[in-house]
Amino acid sequence: MTDFPKSFASPGGCQGCKNKGVPDMDFAFAFQPIVDLRDQTTFAHEALVRGVNGEGALSVLEQVDDQNRYRFDQLCRVRAISTAAELGMTQYLSINFLPNAVYRPEVCIRSTLEAARTYGFPLERLIFEAVEGEHVESNKHLMSILREYREFGFKTAIDDFGAGYSGLNLLADFQPDLIKLDMALIRNIHRDRVRQTIVRNVVNMCRELGVEVIAEGIEDAEERDFLADCGIYLMQGYWFARPAFKSIAQIPTSAWLKR
Repeated sequence: MTDFPKSFASPGGCQGCKNKGVPDMDFAFAFQPIVDLRDQTTFAHEALVRGVNGEGALSVLEQVDDQNRYRFDQLCRVRAISTAAELGMTQYLSINFLPNAVYRPEVCIRSTLEAARTYGFPLERLIFEAVEGEHVESNKHLMSILREYREFGFKTAIDDFGAGYSGLNLLADFQPDLIKLDMALIRNIHRDRVRQTIVRNVVNMCRELGVEVIAEGIEDAEERDFLADCGIYLMQGYWFARPAFKSIAQIPTSAWLKR
C-alpha cells in the first residue's frame, strides 16, 4: 500500500546526481506487516513514510518536487534499512520506490547496497515495490529497473495492481516475485461477485506465471476468509495490524481466528 501518490512521479523526471546537494528532508517510518496465513507468521514489513513525530505521509510527500525527488528516494531506502536494522527486523523489508527518480538503476542502487552493508541488513531480504498505477516515463524504463534489481538479489513487486491501466502489459514484459492487489478490488469482496471473478482469475494467472499474490487493505474476517479460499495467503491491512511508528507491529491472536 504505497505512500507515494501518482503525482509525485511526474515526467520531467530524475535530476540524478544534479540534486544530491538538496538538503536532507526530515522524516521517519512506520512499518505495517504483511502476514502469511499458512503458518500465521509475518512475511514482511512495508516501510511507510511518516513525519518525525508520526504525522501522516502527506506531511512529508507534499515537500517532494522535481528538485529533491531523487534525494528523497535515496533517503527513503537508507532510512528504511537503518530503522529496520535497529528494530532487529528478521523478515523481509518492503520499500516503495519512485521509478522516475532512478536514472540508471546500477548507479542509483549504490546507496542502498552501502546501507545494507553498513547496517548488516541482508540484501536477499529486501523487496522493492513499484506502483502499477503510477505514471512512469516508459514501461521499458521500469522493466530495466526491476530486472536490474532482480540481478542484485532483491525481490520485486508491483503495488496497487489493478489500479492503473498497464498491469497486464507489465506482467507480459516482466514477472515480478509479487503483485499486491489494489485495495479497491478487495473491499467487501465477499459480497461482490464481479470482484470475486476478477480476483480468482488474477490468482489463477499469477499461479501459472509463478507470481505470488498479496491482498492489501484487509479490514474484516470475511474479506480474509474469502481471499484465503481463492488461494491468497499473503495479506496486509488493519485487520491484522495498523502501521507501527518506528516499531514492529504486534498481530493479535484474534486476527487469525475463523469467524
